Amino acid sequence: MAHSSYTLAGTFAFPGMLGSIEATGCPRGARAEDRLNMRRKVTVVGAGNVGATAAQRIVEKELADVVLVDVIDGIPQGKGLDMYQSGAVEGFDMKIVGSNGYEETEGSDLCVITAGLARKPGMSRDDLLKKNEEIVADCVAKVTRYSKDLTLVMVTNPLDAMCEVARRVSKLPKNKVIGMAGILDSARMRAFIAMELNVSMQNIHAFVLGGHGDTMVPLPRYSTVAGVPITELMPPDRVEAICKRTANGGAEIVNFLKAGSAYYAPSAAAVEMVDSIFNDKRKILPCAAYLEGEYGIHGLFVGVPVVLGKNGIEKIIEIKLTAEESAALKKSADAVTELVEKLTV
Repeated sequence: MAHSSYTLAGTFAFPGMLGSIEATGCPRGARAEDRLNMRRKVTVVGAGNVGATAAQRIVEKELADVVLVDVIDGIPQGKGLDMYQSGAVEGFDMKIVGSNGYEETEGSDLCVITAGLARKPGMSRDDLLKKNEEIVADCVAKVTRYSKDLTLVMVTNPLDAMCEVARRVSKLPKNKVIGMAGILDSARMRAFIAMELNVSMQNIHAFVLGGHGDTMVPLPRYSTVAGVPITELMPPDRVEAICKRTANGGAEIVNFLKAGSAYYAPSAAAVEMVDSIFNDKRKILPCAAYLEGEYGIHGLFVGVPVVLGKNGIEKIIEIKLTAEESAALKKSADAVTELVEKLTV
């Protein structure tokens, strides 16, 4: 299996740190003994831009201690140490370590997997699928070796297919394998609505269903500003333009950057999932969930609204769709099926 070098241990530690840190924790203001009992542990696999930024957000929000894992020697150790030192300024006391192996991840409550390759010139979608299938299968097998009962938050693309790889390899129950896509796509749609109407994003809710890609299904009539559907606040051509821009949101950023892809919004979306799970907020969020008949879809990870709480996906919410919306969702699911049928795990 590829990436066997993940097994090479290489961690850094802070002398005397456990004694001081485990007397503090999250949330602020709780008694020391309560905070000690509440401490969580998150493994973030992949110390690239998305993974490192997610790790930073987790410790800054004091959601959990973090182990940052990457195959490249020195990268997770250096980034982790840098982040930990920022705690003196930012005012957080969470532990963060970097590693090239998985021993340090033992006992994790949750794992965010961002490891994988970005699509390069000359690489087909099938090439990307095959390579990232190998990487994700390897990462999932190793992290679940040390943490049997954890929740997996998947970020690696192609997202919906990688969720299926994680489910097959981990053998975790379906509510414990969740894909981050709809939150990101909805966040982009919310931003575009705010730009169009010149209003606060805090007043905006947006709904995007389906696979994470060109076939995603933005739902304007369920997208609102202070409860008012955007279809009543702007003309149809502007609504259509926002939906199209949402579907191309990632590509737009890649075109600006020339090299690399988005990571601020993707990491924020993943951390919102971590927050909702750890704090049992039971937020209704669009996530890639394993469907077994919901929306007429069987045996696939597809983006739908779910309730996220302490048990992962607590409930899948089925909303009423028009015939046109249902057809669009089916088309999106068919695109996911094409990828899943090519998996070899």
